[in-house]
Amino acid sequence: MCLWLLLKVLRVRMTVCLRTQPRSAEKHVLCFDVENGLSIGRSPLDPSPSSGLVLQANSQRRESFLYRSDSDFDLSPKTMSRNSSTASELHGEDMIVTPFAQVLASLRTVRGNVAALTHVQDRSNKRLSGSNPQSACKTSLSDETYQKLAVETLEELDWCLDQLETLQTRHSVSEMASNKFKRMLNRELTQLSETSRSGNQVSEFIASTILQKQHDVEILSAACKEEKKRRPMSQISGVRKLSPSPSLPPTCIPRFGVNTQHESLLAEELDDINRWGIDIFKIAEYSGKRPLTVIMYTIFQERDLLKTFKIPSDTFLTFLMTLEDHYHADVAYHNNIHAADVVQSTHVLLSTPALEDVFTDLEIMAALFASAIHDVDHPGFTNQFLINTNSELALMYNDASVLENHHLAVGFKLLQEENCDIFCNLSKKQRQSLRQMTIDMVLATDMSKHMNFLADLKTMVETKKVTSLGVLLLDNYSDRIQVLQNMVHCADLSNPTKPLELYRQWTDRIMVELFRQGDRERDKGIEISPMCDKHTASVEKSQVGFIDYIVHPLWETWADLVHPDAQDILDTLEDNREWYQSMIPRSPSPTPEEQDSRVTLGIAGSAGEKFQFELTLEEEDGELEAEEELTDKDRSRTMMDPRHAQTSPHGVAPVLDSSERETTSVSILQLET
Repeated sequence: MCLWLLLKVLRVRMTVCLRTQPRSAEKHVLCFDVENGLSIGRSPLDPSPSSGLVLQANSQRRESFLYRSDSDFDLSPKTMSRNSSTASELHGEDMIVTPFAQVLASLRTVRGNVAALTHVQDRSNKRLSGSNPQSACKTSLSDETYQKLAVETLEELDWCLDQLETLQTRHSVSEMASNKFKRMLNRELTQLSETSRSGNQVSEFIASTILQKQHDVEILSAACKEEKKRRPMSQISGVRKLSPSPSLPPTCIPRFGVNTQHESLLAEELDDINRWGIDIFKIAEYSGKRPLTVIMYTIFQERDLLKTFKIPSDTFLTFLMTLEDHYHADVAYHNNIHAADVVQSTHVLLSTPALEDVFTDLEIMAALFASAIHDVDHPGFTNQFLINTNSELALMYNDASVLENHHLAVGFKLLQEENCDIFCNLSKKQRQSLRQMTIDMVLATDMSKHMNFLADLKTMVETKKVTSLGVLLLDNYSDRIQVLQNMVHCADLSNPTKPLELYRQWTDRIMVELFRQGDRERDKGIEISPMCDKHTASVEKSQVGFIDYIVHPLWETWADLVHPDAQDILDTLEDNREWYQSMIPRSPSPTPEEQDSRVTLGIAGSAGEKFQFELTLEEEDGELEAEEELTDKDRSRTMMDPRHAQTSPHGVAPVLDSSERETTSVSILQLET
């Protein structure tokens, strides 16, 4: 409210200034610094950039749907990012897509214009570029130019006021971005669903993956339910006594923690432990099906974590083998090989140059531990399946992040097994901190929270770029854990960024798992989940859609955070996407008679089959509240103003939903560490 009042006062004064300002021979205008961009700076008293993460300006192409304009036919430079070749030529600045950062960028433009129009020097230099304090320079302005600049400033200020007037105070800035991204995804998936029956199936798959969209399921009768052993609900079902207990005497620990006949071959593979795209399947083979134990032991030794936290080697290996034995060997994808792959991917991401010396040893150990346990005792079925079938896990965790909560419970419970407490020498405070970080990171792997975490990260990155020298100080737990959460989430969704031969193996495995669930659903007589019907699923289309709407936007944002360290990963992702796109079977064009028949039967775009992205009740209520708050005057202005002509699927003018604001561009000041 205070900000809104200040902007209102500023707008009145700007209007008066526009009417009464004498035209002098010299006026101050905001100059553009070729090297550093706009005058975005920090006070000399601010903390040193070396204490945080430097955000580099990224002029690489952007292709995810987050940067697509509202209109597919809008070819302005601000909205060309979908066409990579054109965009890279015409648009070299960073593009801002999160609502809060867009408002900040707009206010920064207003500030610069006000300084120019009133020819007032910034005495404190707090907003000027550190390397060029004279970025506000004098030049001669004609009356026409002065008038134009003043009008543009008023329009910019009006736009900021519009956003603040419709702002729902109970929503955080990241929720604003999340809701906006969901509206954009709605348009994308609706268009995809209209292309074909398989396109509709892929749309349903993406939506159910991100939102855990519930199907109408008939509750099974008592006679149809499988017999289950009665046990207290407080008992953690996944923990079981292993016979014999996996352990190694402290005096005879093998080089890589496991006994194997292929130690030399295993050593060759582990020489690349710091490389992205290591062949984890060969490591599983050469380690005697102990990839998780081998990977964790090798990484902890390389990072000297065993010595730092006084972890006995035999205790560490006993825990790892016990943990690995609690991954199901009969589950095709969510098994110990996947866990080892996520651990190694997290290790590489932690080592990226942009994050060097950013995280403490305890935070690093927590990230690796979270990666190791993040899917333990996974049954090979989705959260939604467990909810739909009224499973005990769903009942225990009240349908909220069912598997993720279970993985955490099992992982921490295993620390209580004999000779398994690897954190026995941590202080009480260290142990509490590690537990909290681990919980936060594993819960972040719940795909139903994907859009929220993506919006959080992108909002944080863009806001810091707009408001500072492009430095994320990471001086509080919220910011630090947010980066770590997204890091583990990226590692969990890293298969499409790996070499194609590895990616294809992972794809085969996840489809086996999904088809197994589909068969179980068919046997139970309930609706088969999207992409789980082996008779109709389009594997190639599902992977293209998975990359376009889930993986690419996430990795694109991560690449912004650590630019330019992740460019090779993005290149591999795009190459893999193109390969799967090329493998989609091409259907012959239907004859006019077939087209008429399809329309009659309601296929491909009919109202009954057309996919619709559903907002949650809370979001829908928020949309309705925003609509009610709009006055007749606001509605009239919105209809007349082309900036705000675009509306959301619910008929409410969404925050920052215009094509110009979708891609507000600013040049970010680049610093060298």
